[in-house]
Amino acid sequence: MAQQSETAKFKAAVVGGTGYGGAELIRLLMGHPSGNLTRVSSIDSVDKPLEAVHLSMTDTGLKFEEIPLAEAASGVDVVFLGLPHKVSSTLAPEIEPLDAKVIDLSGDFRLRSVEDYETYYGQAHPHPEHLDGRWTFGLPEINRDAIRKADRVASPGCFASTIMIGLLPLAQAGLLKGPVQTVAATGSSGSGTYAKQGTHHPIRANNLKSYKHLNHQHTPEITRILNEAMDRAGSRTDFRLHFMPRSAPMARGILATNFVRIDESVTDEQIDKIYHEFYADSAFVRVHGGVANNGGRTAEVVAIKGSMWVDLSWAISEPDGFGGRQLAVDTALDNLVKGGAGQAVQSMNLMLGLPEREGIDAPAMWP
Repeated sequence: MAQQSETAKFKAAVVGGTGYGGAELIRLLMGHPSGNLTRVSSIDSVDKPLEAVHLSMTDTGLKFEEIPLAEAASGVDVVFLGLPHKVSSTLAPEIEPLDAKVIDLSGDFRLRSVEDYETYYGQAHPHPEHLDGRWTFGLPEINRDAIRKADRVASPGCFASTIMIGLLPLAQAGLLKGPVQTVAATGSSGSGTYAKQGTHHPIRANNLKSYKHLNHQHTPEITRILNEAMDRAGSRTDFRLHFMPRSAPMARGILATNFVRIDESVTDEQIDKIYHEFYADSAFVRVHGGVANNGGRTAEVVAIKGSMWVDLSWAISEPDGFGGRQLAVDTALDNLVKGGAGQAVQSMNLMLGLPEREGIDAPAMWP
């Protein structure tokens, strides 16, 4: 990988760059046409060249540095925090005075409820004042204008992005009523770089299982954003999400299926219009439509792997004798790119006034 131009328009730093998400951030920032990645800090692999840890890279000219956040952020325009949950929150007092824009990829600043944070992350938030709205939720499909004006962005979780993109058009249209069931399968890269019994490849490659049953930490951020979308549209309903995540035998990617009950009067044409109009100006969402009417094309992981694309498709049952129809919405994205580092760079582009797709619009890997 060649050295970047010294004439780039922005400078970026990554704090916590040894994991899979950090590797994606580094890859995207090193190749961004309008910027330089100038610094990567970490408590692991200190003084090692980036390419000694991330083997796909060569000649980055950078080493992992163990330095304070203020030093990592010195002289740069944007800082990415690629730290684990419950670590970013401890740095809140150090983040507050930074001149650089900050994008956090953990779950530590996504919520508004102190109680939800304690319930889903297993401890009290060390700086709950940072859940007061000072961090903008970094999902461009619903928050593009707010991200443009933001200095602090909390980038969404991978499951959350997948599920919300599948449900947001229905939320705005007032079609989320009562319980919504979601099953979503994810690749092993979402579990991080350290092997554990449940994610170690010899087990994972031959297995499919549910985990964090109806209790995944992305549930409250999904519910919050969908409720806020309904409030803005004046379409608030009594909505509940029941989410079952699954561990899938693949390295990357997420496929989520959302099951939503709709009235018998709702037609296939109405659903098609709702989704196409909602995502008409979206940079990275591809709406395939109802599988019965589009030649059977469905959202699938192989079509989005390694890319920013989100694919959407759905199926609708005939009236089933229980007073309604079943709508099943499939959404697929790459958990490390649109579900992680790539989405953070998308927010950075908006925050810095760059074209939204710049540096992140490469096609998916095939197969």
